Amino acid sequence: MSTSIRPIKAGDKQRWLVLWQGYLDFYKTVVPAEQTERTWTRIMDPEFNMKCAVAERDGTLVGFTTYNLQNSTWSPNGHCYLEDLFVDPAVRGTGAGRALIDYVKAFAIENKCSRLYWNTDEDNETARKLYDTYVLESGKRQYRVSL
Repeated sequence: MSTSIRPIKAGDKQRWLVLWQGYLDFYKTVVPAEQTERTWTRIMDPEFNMKCAVAERDGTLVGFTTYNLQNSTWSPNGHCYLEDLFVDPAVRGTGAGRALIDYVKAFAIENKCSRLYWNTDEDNETARKLYDTYVLESGKRQYRVSL
């Protein structure tokens, strides 16, 4: 079984919702249904700066990633931020996560970004094993001010 990566399509919504809920459950968080719908609308809108790619195995979506381009005062072409990455636990370790990251990396290169970056929780050891094969963590700390 091989994994293919492609941009999300409107017909993927029901399975994406299942994966999205798995992602939220993993991070022990809840977002209102309105925000989930807003996120779906944004990733489907070609004019909005949010992309989504999905991992597919045997016709079933098994993962997704959202990403976007960001301007930067530090580089001429900006950065690419990989915001969300989730793979169905049943297929973790099969290369789907790596394939999703590589897809976004190719997008960032195509758009001449100077950096691809993402965040994860410090205790997300399974994901960090994969992420560390790309580069070691930056040492930066993220500060969040809720508004």
